[in-house]
Amino acid sequence: MSDAPLEKPRRRPRYRGSHPRVFQEKYKELDPERYAGEVAKVVAAGKTPAGMHRPIMVQEIMEILAPKPGDFAVDATMGYGGHTARLLEAVRPGGRVLALDVDPIELPKTEARLRAMDVPPDALLVRRSNFAGLARVLARDNLPEADAVLADLGLSSMQLDDPSRGFTFKHAGPLDLRMNPQRGQPAARLLASLDAPSLARLLEENADQPDAEALAQAIVERQQRAPITTTTDLAETVARVCGTGPEDRSTTGVVDSIRRVFQALRIAVNDEFGALDAFLRLLPTCVKPGGRVAIVTFHSGEDRRVKQAFKEGVRSGAFGRVAEEVVRPGADERRANPRSAAAKLRWAIRA
Repeated sequence: MSDAPLEKPRRRPRYRGSHPRVFQEKYKELDPERYAGEVAKVVAAGKTPAGMHRPIMVQEIMEILAPKPGDFAVDATMGYGGHTARLLEAVRPGGRVLALDVDPIELPKTEARLRAMDVPPDALLVRRSNFAGLARVLARDNLPEADAVLADLGLSSMQLDDPSRGFTFKHAGPLDLRMNPQRGQPAARLLASLDAPSLARLLEENADQPDAEALAQAIVERQQRAPITTTTDLAETVARVCGTGPEDRSTTGVVDSIRRVFQALRIAVNDEFGALDAFLRLLPTCVKPGGRVAIVTFHSGEDRRVKQAFKEGVRSGAFGRVAEEVVRPGADERRANPRSAAAKLRWAIRA
């Protein structure tokens, strides 16, 4: 018997009040395997547990893609792996799923969860890549054209909720906004490099921001007085322009403006439109004849690109059929998961 002293159990994080409010303090939500009951209560209340992501329009996507045993399916944006898990169920036995994700922090966590589902090792292929690199991954790994391809372009809740990633303005954190924090420049550095006209164009093109010129001028003037380096710095600056002060950050119009500014910077930092354009340009070459594609978008800039690419695909003969109208989450899903409300789903079938 060992004489080594027993290790004392770690104490739970201390927090003020009866419920934790800060991301790092939500120890039960961040350990769903141990506290499944508590996590279920959060989900039942229409919220997303910290560190998790709830997949959107799963049933609609599965009906559109119609994966079957033996198929080769691609989840080009793995995230938390909710859609990936359903694709894996559908293509087994005999099928495979290729899952891509650019986030080096979340990818290994998700792969570990999926592997724990008793998935045959060769049934799941995980590659760290932006969805724009799908054609390159298929060629490099000598993989065939896919029977089904899914791309959910939304921001994962794990990224959004963690203040250290810089995506949320609800809690203080570095103004980063990078999907892959190991590459590129953070949003704070990009913002410091922009003059007012350049920032105004970015706000208009990436987020359809009203009064973009006045807002850009105010942000640049604030930047000249003191660098904007945190999420709350930027949120309070926008609130002062769109409201009467920081206390207005909770009003609907001001919150919408703050979200649009963060969206515009995030799109620029990650070159999201460039990546989407590259993905859409090469997508027909990644799908076998009769194969199906489903793309979920969350704002007008993305949806316009997908709609136009699908229409051009029909004209060129690359696609035989495409969605005439977008598919949206049903009322029950929107109530159960408010983050799904902005989602738009479009589909196409390879000619």
